[in-house]
Amino acid sequence: MVVIQSISPSSSSFLSSSSLYVPWTCFYRRTSLKLGFCNTEIPKILTIRCQASNGDELGSKKSTTTPSLSSSSSSAIDFLTLCNRLKTTKRKGWINHGIKGPESIADHMYRMSLMALIASDLPGVNRERCIKIAIVHDIAEAIVGDITPSDGIPKAEKSRLEQAALNEMCDVLGGGLRAEEIQELWAEYENNSSIEANLVKDFDKVEMILQALEYEMEHGKVLDEFFLSTAGKFQTEIGKSWAAEIISRRSSSPL
Repeated sequence: MVVIQSISPSSSSFLSSSSLYVPWTCFYRRTSLKLGFCNTEIPKILTIRCQASNGDELGSKKSTTTPSLSSSSSSAIDFLTLCNRLKTTKRKGWINHGIKGPESIADHMYRMSLMALIASDLPGVNRERCIKIAIVHDIAEAIVGDITPSDGIPKAEKSRLEQAALNEMCDVLGGGLRAEEIQELWAEYENNSSIEANLVKDFDKVEMILQALEYEMEHGKVLDEFFLSTAGKFQTEIGKSWAAEIISRRSSSPL
């Protein structure tokens, strides 16, 4: 048998109490909800948990798999399936400027992680922590989408929505040490409360203006807004240096 459970950000818990039992067949589908505040479609994900006809979960035979391992694996795959939205959701700033086939949220976070990896060593800076922060800093957008200043959402409300979404995601993951670490890393970035967060905040801006320059060159557009919004806001020497290099290249470009 297959147990299909509904996950919806509008419910009190992502895993609803209602389950549909159907004969043994694997399938997956998504519906979506639209949030009025930013016209963003949010997926309502149906997770699949397989059960044998006697009510036991497939693959949970005592001789091969312990119940705790089976449960942990199920939660991990549920969480990763939810995170797929980071790969498929395009960054709204580029959409608003008419960029065709723009980068996804995951694209943005991946290059930020590479920035943390290749940056020069800095006294007192934990490189591994920077990489982790870069990986999770926009993770809540898997549920709330990419909320931009053009949506008119106050900063405090945006943070509240993202915190609620992060809580739901960590519930899907099943709680525990990894979920707690994700919460801690996200809060550290959100509050800009460490030198690692300062650096990753700079990487966020550097990645954005580098992407803006690349789109200007590729599409022949002028994207001044992204450069003006970040000017003078870099906190670290690496951030300032890399931003200056991008600005220099933009100044010498033919556009």
